[in-house]
Amino acid sequence: MHSSNLIILGGVLVAGFACQWIAWRVKLPSILFLLLTGIIAGPVLGWLRPNELFGELLEPIVSLAVAVILYEGSMTLKLAEIRGHGNVVRNLVTFGVLITWFVATLTARAFLGWDIYLAALFGAIVTVSGPTVILPLLRTVRPTKALSNILRWEGILVDPLGAILAVLVFNFIVVTQTAATTGQLFYTLGLIIVVGAGLGVIVGHSLGVVLKNHWLPDFLRDYAALATVILVFTLAEAVESESGLLAVTVMGVWQANMKDLDLEDILDFKESLTLVLVAGLFIVLAARVELENIVGLGAGAIAVLLALQFIAGPLRALVCSIGSDLSGRERAYLGWIFPRGIVAAAVSALFALRLERMGYPGAENLVSIVFTIIVGTVVIQSLSGSAVARLLKVASPDPKGVLVVGSNRLALLYAMAMHEAGQRVVVASMNWDGVRLARMAGLPVFYGSPVSTYAERHLDLTGLGQLLAMSDRPGLNELACVSYRYEFGRESVYTFKQDSEAGHEKHQISGEAAGRVLFGGQKSMEDLLALIPDPAQTKTTEITDTFSFADYRSKYPERLLLFIKTPGGHVRFPLGEEDMKVPAGSSVTALILGEEQPPADSDNGS
Repeated sequence: MHSSNLIILGGVLVAGFACQWIAWRVKLPSILFLLLTGIIAGPVLGWLRPNELFGELLEPIVSLAVAVILYEGSMTLKLAEIRGHGNVVRNLVTFGVLITWFVATLTARAFLGWDIYLAALFGAIVTVSGPTVILPLLRTVRPTKALSNILRWEGILVDPLGAILAVLVFNFIVVTQTAATTGQLFYTLGLIIVVGAGLGVIVGHSLGVVLKNHWLPDFLRDYAALATVILVFTLAEAVESESGLLAVTVMGVWQANMKDLDLEDILDFKESLTLVLVAGLFIVLAARVELENIVGLGAGAIAVLLALQFIAGPLRALVCSIGSDLSGRERAYLGWIFPRGIVAAAVSALFALRLERMGYPGAENLVSIVFTIIVGTVVIQSLSGSAVARLLKVASPDPKGVLVVGSNRLALLYAMAMHEAGQRVVVASMNWDGVRLARMAGLPVFYGSPVSTYAERHLDLTGLGQLLAMSDRPGLNELACVSYRYEFGRESVYTFKQDSEAGHEKHQISGEAAGRVLFGGQKSMEDLLALIPDPAQTKTTEITDTFSFADYRSKYPERLLLFIKTPGGHVRFPLGEEDMKVPAGSSVTALILGEEQPPADSDNGS
């Protein structure tokens, strides 16, 4: 029995990793594959029986996992960002949440026959979306920049707000079951809010002070945060039952808004831990779903799903975009896209466990309907998103921009030259001095690692279709190429040969995983940095029917070719000039070297 349990637990973790990897490859939300895997392993094949495997530990394990997930999500809720992303985002995470809650509550009451309390809990749970479901969808669909920003930030900010609403509704339900009078009801509910919010603020602020003053070594910061989350949750539950989730959520929001508190390293750790928890948690929870319950929901579940898709979504978008610059087509698309995700699945499963323990009627169907809504919204919107965007004419044009990884002299030279050629360019770097120079030059920048989970949330790839990896850190270049080749395509990921010191083959990623090597590998970044004059001058030349690329190379043999802009507006980088085809209508941008170098105040282009 012991060995079989180990095999099951190991299989859950391996299957969770496989689901995450497949989701990354196909650019779909991972929760879809996790839930389907759990249903297949549980009720379909009978391999995974969580109640037998974990026994009485199932609810505590789920509770702690959900606490960590909610804390990680709430750490992204910076109140200044709600104000900083326009009235539409602010309206969506306030009025939009209330509209979705109201519509979902009424439809669950009408079509499922639930009492008002359980219907309200369901409505609160499905007000959340989340970056783990919205970001893969946006990368596939690529709507206009305005829509992409609104949808991305709504997904990031609505998670903790919707979770707080769901926790408050759940606590209200629990209190109504235990309080004998109205006075007791409001007293107990008030006590839950005071204990949860109070502990969250006090402990969150205390940990923030410890972290700001560097009273802990760096290697213990992540551990301290995790231990504090568990401490706050268990302490709140001990003081007043059902206040733990509110406490950890308030704690995360409080710390996210503390001045001068750097939480990026802790957030990275929590995001990595959340990946593991989500993978295991949702396979286990989906395995508990009874297929009979899903089938038993019947037409009612379909009616609720359609109401959320065709009534709640459009209504929320219409009301929340009043007074904005969004067109009617953009408002229609905003109402179409709102998939449900991880927080909805996590809190519904936990609340269902607790309500079942209380014997609350209908609690056994809560997870089934929430999972149905998650799968339904993800499938409908993933399959139709691109077609609807094209129909409404809100899809971004062919992405022609370039993501430049690195901010050294060579990277900034390339970025500035492409920017002056009218190309969209984003410079991504962890070097603050280089980012500052790029920003002063008028270039869009991303300060941070382009391969981090933080970048997945915050790096705007709208209009970008190629990667130019030229950081001073070869390992980062290789990781960027591996990460973005599935985003942009293998043919659109470029890098340079490593320099003589770091270029030993035992340190390199093999094959084209490291990106297409510029200049045929004949010139490394070290070589090019040594060639760049000070000041550097670039010149752009038009290729015509009467002045071919061969004529250009014959006339300017010493120029270092940086890139070619095709008649269609795409940028091509030189892999080897012998194979280059440069049709008339293209433009060639090159670095001027040697005696041709003009004075510093001369014109860069022609």
